[in-house]
Amino acid sequence: MREKRNFPPQPVEEVEGQLEGRNALTEALRSGRAIDKVFIAAGETDRALQRLAAQAKEAGAVVVPVDRRKLDAMSATHAHQGVIALAAAREYAALDDLLENAAKKGEAPLLVICDELTDPHNLGAILRSAECAGAHGVIIPKRRSVGLTATVAKASAGAVEYMPVARVTNINAAIGELKEKGVWIFGTAAEGSIPMYQADLTIPAAIVIGNEGSGMSPLVRKNCDVTVHIPMKGNISSLNASCAASVLLYEALHQRLQK
Repeated sequence: MREKRNFPPQPVEEVEGQLEGRNALTEALRSGRAIDKVFIAAGETDRALQRLAAQAKEAGAVVVPVDRRKLDAMSATHAHQGVIALAAAREYAALDDLLENAAKKGEAPLLVICDELTDPHNLGAILRSAECAGAHGVIIPKRRSVGLTATVAKASAGAVEYMPVARVTNINAAIGELKEKGVWIFGTAAEGSIPMYQADLTIPAAIVIGNEGSGMSPLVRKNCDVTVHIPMKGNISSLNASCAASVLLYEALHQRLQK
């Protein structure tokens, strides 16, 4: 007799904002609700499901084909019909919205670029620090990155309601667009060329925080105007991504308050 496989229940925070089944996703798209990501059964040939996935992608969602066993493990209803979607905790902003946010306040833009962060608690903590430090927005990529999930919203302690987040197709293209508009790109790395105290963060600035494991991707690093490092005195050589973002944001705030 074949042994029945029992999948562990999903944590509550991951189930919140989870839409299961075709009707649930159809109605969410019809109502204009922001969808962060759609998981669809890999190899599914059902045309109706394929059309639904295409509609979600057109609405800005990231569509990810996955094994049905993963869908079974994610499902809280056990009736996912080959599709599970994650609703965004709030609407995403456009890149220009972040710059307009700064202009309305009469301030030089202060932005955070998250280069493929995958931990929702890190992104949530960065949103919280960015909001407290007076940043004007956070930028994340569509692919290989956590989005504005329910877990991110909780980790942000409410900051997600105030801090605009732009989700872009290509981080390097976004960096190029920011440069054209006068924003300097400050990459953070343990081997950065100058300590953060020597960086002028009073000018229009975007601070790049790299992936938790590998740091900034090579092309993103190449496109930075300057790389900075946080001075360390202890035995550990680096900070958690969200901690590093907080330190840089508050150095920027300190400089701007002294100006």
